[in-house]
Amino acid sequence: MHSYAAFLRGIMPSNPNMRNEKLRGVFENLGFEKVSTLLSSGNVTFQAKATNVPALESKIQKALNTELGIPGGTLIRTRAQLQALVDSDPFAGLTHCRETYLTVTFVREAPETLPVFPEDDTNTVKILRFDPESAALLSVIDNTNPSTTNFMQVIEKTLGKDITTRTFLTVQKALKKLDA
Repeated sequence: MHSYAAFLRGIMPSNPNMRNEKLRGVFENLGFEKVSTLLSSGNVTFQAKATNVPALESKIQKALNTELGIPGGTLIRTRAQLQALVDSDPFAGLTHCRETYLTVTFVREAPETLPVFPEDDTNTVKILRFDPESAALLSVIDNTNPSTTNFMQVIEKTLGKDITTRTFLTVQKALKKLDA
C-alpha cells in the first residue's frame, strides 16, 4: 500500500457536505484504507494500492463532485514528497505564528514564472522558492499588514486556480498522520 495526502481546494466546514465525516466517507467508498482527516479544511490522508497520482486525483475529484457536490480541486502528494519537503527545512530560522504565516501552495504543474508581489517597504509576502519535488511554492506572509489579503489573488493570477495553499504546520501534521 502507498501512503498519500490529498489537499482539497475550496472546502468550507460550515457546508454540511464538506464536513470531515463526509469527506472520509467518499474516500472509504472508493476503497482506500487508513482514511483520516486533518483539521476542517480538506486534508485527507489515506492508503491505496494505486500509484498513478493523476488518476487518483481525478477519481477522487469525480467522487467528491458526484457524491457531495464539491467542485473544487484535489491535489495529492505522496508520503515521500512530503517527507522530502519537511526534511529540506524550507523555513529554517522562521517561526509560524499569528503574525507570520509559513505557507505551502501546492500546484498541479510547475509554473513558468513565480508570482511577483509589489515591492514596498512592508514586505508583506516573500516567495522563498519553488520546490520541484513536491510541486509547491513556499512563501512567508506578514499578517500584521492588512494588504496581505491579496495573497491568493496574486498567486491565482500567476499560477491559476488549480492550486491549494496550506500552512507548513498543516503539511507537517499531514506527514505525521501518514506515519501514525
